Amino acid sequence: MKKNEPGKPASPTFVFDDGAGYELMMGRWSALVAEPFLDWLALPSGLAWLDSACGDGSFTEHLVRRQRPSSVVGVDPSPAQLSFARQRASVASVSFLQGDAQALPVSSSSVDAAVMALVLFFVPDPLAGIRELLRVTRPGGTIAAYHWDMAGGGFPLQPIINAARDEGYEPQKPPSAWAATLEASAALWRNAGSLEVEIRQFEVSRTFASFDDFWCTAYSNPRLRALFESLSSAVLQRLYDRVRQQLGVATEGPLQLKARANAVKGRRG
Repeated sequence: MKKNEPGKPASPTFVFDDGAGYELMMGRWSALVAEPFLDWLALPSGLAWLDSACGDGSFTEHLVRRQRPSSVVGVDPSPAQLSFARQRASVASVSFLQGDAQALPVSSSSVDAAVMALVLFFVPDPLAGIRELLRVTRPGGTIAAYHWDMAGGGFPLQPIINAARDEGYEPQKPPSAWAATLEASAALWRNAGSLEVEIRQFEVSRTFASFDDFWCTAYSNPRLRALFESLSSAVLQRLYDRVRQQLGVATEGPLQLKARANAVKGRRG
């Protein structure tokens, strides 16, 4: 399993410092949710949008293509993620800014719709992040988000986390994993002052070329990468074998996995 061993030191927890790696691990999953999510929002073209904690620009790209917005601002704390996002040809018109979801560098009442894609569980104070979405959105505008169903096992890398637990290890959870349930999301939106709150769950599937193709994506997740780097080669090999066996797949041949995302939307009064 030498080819799967990490080639660089562990990064600080939950800092996504590799845009290309994030795209392979999560950006492609996010893109699968983006389509039904935008269908559900059912917003007209030509609006001004904010993509809070836009990451590598995966959702931003779909937003531009689907909605034909009048403007888009993407905000993220990671220079590496923003650098990758700016390289996407279809987002040339997007204004990307470095900043915190809890203190957006965006003027109040300046956009028609503000969204978070796969972000809420990483925000230390989710309510502050939602209030920022409301602040920058014009009255009557939409604030919305989608995030993995962490509590319900809908996270795309859940098979690895499950196997790690079976081996006696517990990868660190995102700081606000509790906020990712449908009920908690709806409550947060209402507590922030959002009106007409609705929730929805989406299930998506992704096909990998092989089990190793799936396994390698886990190295772009800071919490799993840190776990892998803490294990001996023998234990890491055992974890690899356990995940593969639990999925019931061979090392060669395609692998299809499913994931579930919880979504929430509301309106600024």
